[in-house]
Amino acid sequence: MRTETPETLVRDHTIYSCVMGSRAFGLATEDSDTDRRGVFLAPTELYWRFEKPPTHVEGPAQEQFSWELERFSELALRANPNILECLHSPLVDSVDDTGLELLSLREAFLSRRAYETFTRYAQGQRRKLDADVRTHGAPRWKHAMHLLRLLTSARDLLRTGVLTIDVGAARESLLAVKRGEVPWPEVEARMNRLAREGEEAARHTPLPEEPDRRRVEDFLIRTRRASALQPDPYDEVVQGVVPGRGVGKR
Repeated sequence: MRTETPETLVRDHTIYSCVMGSRAFGLATEDSDTDRRGVFLAPTELYWRFEKPPTHVEGPAQEQFSWELERFSELALRANPNILECLHSPLVDSVDDTGLELLSLREAFLSRRAYETFTRYAQGQRRKLDADVRTHGAPRWKHAMHLLRLLTSARDLLRTGVLTIDVGAARESLLAVKRGEVPWPEVEARMNRLAREGEEAARHTPLPEEPDRRRVEDFLIRTRRASALQPDPYDEVVQGVVPGRGVGKR
């Protein structure tokens, strides 16, 4: 039976990877990092052991983080903001057939739960900014910029049912906030306005009450079954008879 390290799970079984952070948001500058996020499909036979494969892996490259498909799907069904944004990145590094099917399910993960999760995350970030203002007289401006971006993205998602993470034409006004060129009271007023608009949008949102869990689960079961039926590429006997090709490979 095969053995896999966290590094080989990411290297050999990634079904989808993308760039996130400022580059995906359209807010990158010369000193911006390149944050990479991915989803890997652990071979089904690894779940037959007492020791299960990891639910996530940090690395192996710098600024790289990946989730196993089941964990990723669970978090997306809960409307985790970071996970939903990952599914909608405009900067796709790589994707195979299984990853394409995952991307085709993007709307199945969306629901009115997004209002609660995005709002809770935004409130946490706002408390940190307010604490910085009380302690240092000013917020961390980069964090203020990203909170404005998040509040705008959440409001528009609730209004339209579509999640768009690239800020588009708002880029320069947001970068002005990052540079500290916009007074805090004005930034604070924008945050409050966006929060109110998001609350109003939640009352009339086209998003369904709950995500389509059955559709996502069907996808997960099919991918697990397909993986279980694949020949073990490390089995010399099978390799000599059947040309195997693992799930998550192209």
